[in-house]
Amino acid sequence: MSGSMSMPALSTPGVSASDIASGRTAAAKAGAAKAAPDDKSVAKAATEFEAQFVSQMLTQMWQGIETDGYFGGGNGEEMFRGLMINEYGKQIAQSGKLGIADNVRNAMLKMQEV
Repeated sequence: MSGSMSMPALSTPGVSASDIASGRTAAAKAGAAKAAPDDKSVAKAATEFEAQFVSQMLTQMWQGIETDGYFGGGNGEEMFRGLMINEYGKQIAQSGKLGIADNVRNAMLKMQEV
């Protein structure tokens, strides 16, 4: 078969000829889009950080508290105390009264400004 066959032009979705010529790929374009943080995800991460921080403080604070023998104590209280403290931390963080999340969010956004 000595006939000349023409090959169809290959195209990559999301990449134009100018992108190829300049060396930009779809992955690079996607990475640039992902690099810009949206404020909701940064605020969520900052609030989660504050909740964890407050939970750690409360854990240390309640470490020396004895349980009441009549209505508390035992394995159940030992097991669920950590969960209760984590929920307290979440509620305190969601109230926004400490302001830790605001400062962390501002610092995170500032670090991304490069």
